[in-house]
Amino acid sequence: MADSSIVGTRIRERRLLAGLRQSELAALVEISPSYLNLIEHNRRRIGGKILLRLAEALNVEPSVLSQGAAAALIEGLQQAAAAQESHRIETDHLEEFAGRFPGWAHLLVDGAARIHELEGAVKTLTDRLAHDPHLAESLHEVLSVVTAIRSTASILVETPALEPEWQARFHRNINEDSQRLTEGAQSLVRYLDAAPGSEADIKSPQDELEAFLDSHSYHFPTLEGDTGAGDVVAAILLDEAILTTDTARTLAGGVLKLYQSDARRAPLSQMATAVAAYGPDPTAIADHLGIEAVTVFRRMACLPSDVLDEVGIVICDSSGTLMLRKPIEGFLVSRLAGSCPLWPLFQALTQPGTPIRTLIRQTGRDARTFHAMAISEHVGPAQYNLPGPRRSYMLLIPERGPEHRPEHWSEHGPEHGPEYGGEAGTTAPAEVGTSCRICPKPGCAARREPSALKDGF
Repeated sequence: MADSSIVGTRIRERRLLAGLRQSELAALVEISPSYLNLIEHNRRRIGGKILLRLAEALNVEPSVLSQGAAAALIEGLQQAAAAQESHRIETDHLEEFAGRFPGWAHLLVDGAARIHELEGAVKTLTDRLAHDPHLAESLHEVLSVVTAIRSTASILVETPALEPEWQARFHRNINEDSQRLTEGAQSLVRYLDAAPGSEADIKSPQDELEAFLDSHSYHFPTLEGDTGAGDVVAAILLDEAILTTDTARTLAGGVLKLYQSDARRAPLSQMATAVAAYGPDPTAIADHLGIEAVTVFRRMACLPSDVLDEVGIVICDSSGTLMLRKPIEGFLVSRLAGSCPLWPLFQALTQPGTPIRTLIRQTGRDARTFHAMAISEHVGPAQYNLPGPRRSYMLLIPERGPEHRPEHWSEHGPEHGPEYGGEAGTTAPAEVGTSCRICPKPGCAARREPSALKDGF
């Protein structure tokens, strides 16, 4: 006997799809039309022989009638229902729906899968246009060169009596700028034709620096400890293929020299012991080691994963321009599209030397909560009428629950007010964005421009 209580419903739907009347199907399987009518209305259970004859007459597998829709189809409908939050879905009747209307069920499942796929594609393209600086830098280069060529050509046209020496110089400038324009346009075309993340991406010196650091997991064992060798940095850079430009090598050299200095002040063994004792708390570690907190901020971002796992850092200068970033999953950073002004990174610029810690979470789906710890320092002397240049650091440590939290930290960190996107006196994570251009956060007082994502993802 078939176990399902809607076998008759499936038989009826298959009969109608085949264009048969009850009397015609009953004749094919050698039963009375009235008995078939009771079967189709689920008032009679049917034995194996009749079920086999019905399946043969309807040209389907017996399992289609006895078991109904495939498990994958039911699961697909359940996933589609789970993704729909605005309407209540009658999930108790999914099997009946799939059995009676298999075509519509497949259409719904395929449509839900297509929507999910398109959302992912739009998100990827949004990240590419707004987060990745390659496209903006390339377009800026092309426009700058076009402007230079037009200006030079205007001088040649509007100045008939131009001295031969100057005329030759302008011709040379046009030739050089034309070559730059050709190279820039070719790079842009390669970038647009290639898939995101491919090797055709346009690389700036800053991108090369970050790719170089990422290839070493931001940790350089040869720079740990007091090696006393001044050429260690040069040896690291000597055969580094990722750094293709002099500018990138200069930037990398500056980062490595600062790394070496920090490693001497806070050796790896001492940092490992302090992290084990105090957790990911840079101020407590700095107090324990008797060094500046900013040194610990930088050291924590470069520790190996067996000492401190999953930590990100964002560094900016006095203007708020991002200088360096160590990515961490769940927190998006845009270098050229303009970062969110609600980040503690920028608040720290206004109070050098004062550490800030709060919980933050970027607006959007699958958002993670982070302990954001920020501090800034003076990196040069002040002059008359000019403040000394500053540099700000923001560490990002994922919130993993009370069992992973230092004992002296409160459950949600310091209270924060509306300047962080929350209500005064609350302890919930502050909602921050990535860039106004792609931030779906509604009613944000710090918004600079309308978001391209009206409703978000």
